[in-house]
Amino acid sequence: MTWLVLAGAALGLLCGSFANVLIARVPAGERWAHDRSRCPRCGHQLAWHDNIPVLSWLWLRRRCGYCAEPISARYPAVELVTSALFAVTVLVHGATWSTVGLLYLALISVALVVIDLDVQRLPNSLVLPAIPVVAVAVAAEAGSQGDWWILARAGLAALALGGFYFAMWFAYPKGLGFGDVKTAVLLGLALGAIGWDALAVGAFLGPMLGGAAGIAAIVRHRKVSDVRLAYGPWLIGGAWIGILAGPQLWDAYIDLTLGA
Repeated sequence: MTWLVLAGAALGLLCGSFANVLIARVPAGERWAHDRSRCPRCGHQLAWHDNIPVLSWLWLRRRCGYCAEPISARYPAVELVTSALFAVTVLVHGATWSTVGLLYLALISVALVVIDLDVQRLPNSLVLPAIPVVAVAVAAEAGSQGDWWILARAGLAALALGGFYFAMWFAYPKGLGFGDVKTAVLLGLALGAIGWDALAVGAFLGPMLGGAAGIAAIVRHRKVSDVRLAYGPWLIGGAWIGILAGPQLWDAYIDLTLGA
């Protein structure tokens, strides 16, 4: 298992580098599948040794090797966060078909969080293709275990969480973007594949974290009007707590409630 987790961390570093490409190019409507990486300041195409996750940033002393402009620390941060998320996912869920889907979801989640913080948008080009990818992984897991209820439960959870956010969007479209609704369908699919307890924790923590962030923003700006908050990071963050520790947190909550 140790080597498997290390392999997950290494893969996460590489995928984190790719997440940086998505973060930079998807909101701008640029192609990401074929064009080589380039400096965002001078536009110079980067050599392979300029693209080694984290190490190149350190080796180049946090500056572009061609124009000497500073390179944001966000680039290695995204790579390290993705690596950590991959490693923990493998540690918690092991080598399963579901894990394959969750690792893909981890990559997309990191990109979506940063993009939403930057431009307050959850692009369809990232969210919508991820839904069938995760669904196929869940179906493969259900087939390998001979338990098709896993797939059915995932579908029901996707409808439940997506339906909840659709109702919120329909009631107050100015307070919630429709991208959050589609992202909720994706996250519900992953949570439901794990179990109802994971769904309950992930569904509860999203609004709780988002509400706390909203209160903090209001206090910081000292006003309610014109305070805009990207909700996607909190929706995604709450779901990932459910994915990684939902059953344990649910059991602890039940024990605490019954003990009280």
